Amino acid sequence: MTRWHDRPIADRLAMGTLLMMGGIFAGAWLASGQLVRRRSPDPPVDPSAYGLEAETVRFPSRDGLLLGGYWIPARRRRGTIVLLSGQGGSLDPDLIYAPALIHHGYDVLLFDFRGHGRSQGESVSWGYYERLDLLGALDFLRERGIEQVGVWGFSMGAAVAIRTAPEAEEIVAVVSDGCYADLLGAICGWVRARGLHGKPVEWLARLVLRMAGWRLGCRLEDAAPVRWVGRISPRPILFIQGERDPFVPPRDFLRLWQAAREPKERWVVPGAGHREADKLYPAAYRQRVLDFFDRHLAGRRGRRR
Repeated sequence: MTRWHDRPIADRLAMGTLLMMGGIFAGAWLASGQLVRRRSPDPPVDPSAYGLEAETVRFPSRDGLLLGGYWIPARRRRGTIVLLSGQGGSLDPDLIYAPALIHHGYDVLLFDFRGHGRSQGESVSWGYYERLDLLGALDFLRERGIEQVGVWGFSMGAAVAIRTAPEAEEIVAVVSDGCYADLLGAICGWVRARGLHGKPVEWLARLVLRMAGWRLGCRLEDAAPVRWVGRISPRPILFIQGERDPFVPPRDFLRLWQAAREPKERWVVPGAGHREADKLYPAAYRQRVLDFFDRHLAGRRGRRR
């Protein structure tokens, strides 16, 4: 048997290249699994901890998966807002935003997307299939006589709102906090924040995305917010963006902003990272969102039984 060091250099290079490529593809396959897997839920929070009277609800997504969440009606009703959480964990941390909305007269619906928290499903598609979850939530509200809503989304939740709004006339106003232009840019930003740069980063990210799509039976790129945001007009959208968001660097947010059509508003928050505007300026953050919904949602036609 020919020993390794006795083989021709060309053979050794070829075998080394094959081993290296095999390692890259194996690593990308593992990374794609991490990208789409279900994660452990956040610690549960009872709405009563915020003084809220909530109804626990379950309703189907448009493709039949059962989704769980809370319906929190306001006594002095001005409209209805659907809160859409980001990827990973569950809706529980976002209950913190409900009191301001309820006290201001807005009903609130929160629910976990598929593959999260209280809902069925074992995978996450970063907006591709989650749009069916939001459409299911709108069906649930329609059964309660609610025909027009505002949507307030965080990170992936904002991406779902932007992807879904063009096909859902019930959505009359959108607040987007920390939305990426596309998942490729978000992954590259995450990797660069950890000190890795250059073209190989983008190449590997593309490979991971393609493999994630193979796992899910879809093309994740087709749900990219930058492809859909221009179709929301003439309904308004408010972008809230951290100036130092590692997942959404300024050039990526600029792509998203330029793709959106009027009416549109933006608040780029100095010194804020991903979803940190609320932590740095909690009062201003809530007031800006409330003012937006007051102008574009409050008093519009829509009834509640």
